[in-house]
Parts: sequence; C-alpha cells; structure tokens
Amino acid sequence: MPVRMNDVMALLCHISEQQQMKVAIKHSGKGAIIAGAAAFLGGLMGGPPGIAVGGAVGGLFGAWLTSGQFKPLTQIIMELPPVQQQKVYDDVYALVRHLDWTDATQLILLVTGNVALQQKVAAALINYITQELRAEIQYGD
Repeated sequence: MPVRMNDVMALLCHISEQQQMKVAIKHSGKGAIIAGAAAFLGGLMGGPPGIAVGGAVGGLFGAWLTSGQFKPLTQIIMELPPVQQQKVYDDVYALVRHLDWTDATQLILLVTGNVALQQKVAAALINYITQELRAEIQYGD
C-alpha cells in the first residue's frame, strides 16, 4: 500500500476512534436461513398454515438474533479489501490533497487542527460506510 494511502487510512482510524464510531455487522444470511428452516419445519408439522406461522416466527427470531452486532469502525477500515480502500482513499484524498504532510502523524495533526476539514473528512467516511457498504453507524459505547 502506498505511503499516502497508509497515512489517510491512519487518519480515518484516528477520526473513527475519536468519535467512537462502530458499524453494525449485518448477518442477513443467518436470518434468512433461520426463517427458511422455521418455515420448512412449520410446513412439515402443520401444512400450509404451518409454513406461514413457521416463516413468521423464524423471521422474527432470525431478525432478533442478528441485530445489534457492532464492530469498531477502525477494524472495518483496516479489513477493507484494497479496491474499497482505494475508493475511500480517493474520496478523502480529494479533501486533503492541498495539505503538505510527511507522515500519518502530521496529517492527523493538520486535519484535527482544522475543525471544518475534520468534519468534511468524517462526513466523507460516514458517507462511504453508509452508501458503499450499506452499514449503520453507532457512536459511543
């Protein structure tokens, strides 16, 4: 990974830690399997009405089971595949390209020292997470 990209990723991690951002991890596949299995079992036990009841109960159980699972945004950023890292890098680099920095620490200081720029970078990160990854962000503990 080029040095500039590493610097920007470190900046994004710093901002996400500072704002205590967490991302909802959606396991819709698990929920769908649970709903399908419940509908199947309901069908075996109660015929067509059992499919409806089993699907409804399984869907509710699957939704409950898979909701509320959050990971720190820093972890998500570092686990992004290179193509996705490049996309978020491009979005953020457009905001910081006018700055002159030599390493990640200096970039972080320059951005956090400018409240308006910090807000723009945070907004670009939030936009990427919500639009591209279709994830939900939670702040704080």
